Amino acid sequence: QVQLVESGGGLVQAGGSLRLTCAASGRTLSRYAMAWFRQGPGKDREFVAAIRWSDGSTYYAHSMKGRFIISRDNAKNTVDLQMNSLKPEDTAVYYCAARGSTEDSGSYYYSNNYPYWGQGTQVTVST
Repeated sequence: QVQLVESGGGLVQAGGSLRLTCAASGRTLSRYAMAWFRQGPGKDREFVAAIRWSDGSTYYAHSMKGRFIISRDNAKNTVDLQMNSLKPEDTAVYYCAARGSTEDSGSYYYSNNYPYWGQGTQVTVST
């Protein structure tokens, strides 16, 4: 089992920044990949970014690349999502997720491949 707890959400003006943190506990995280997904009002859950814990390889949704940065802290067992140049359309509940690491990097983009989820944190971007 892996337990995930998100923090750092809130209200920010368009153009601003927020940093989300996912605290992970449980099994040996070096064998896992961690990801952020989001779900906006009336929308499906969508992939944001993922990081493979063992080597730090990162994967991004095309629309977030360049604005969002995912990183990990081995000492703290946390995964952060730095979000810059936020837009109102970034408003969503952001979820941290975890799954076993794999060489099939394409599988990181799909939420149904992740068995472990946090409770989510709300991010609201105002105009």
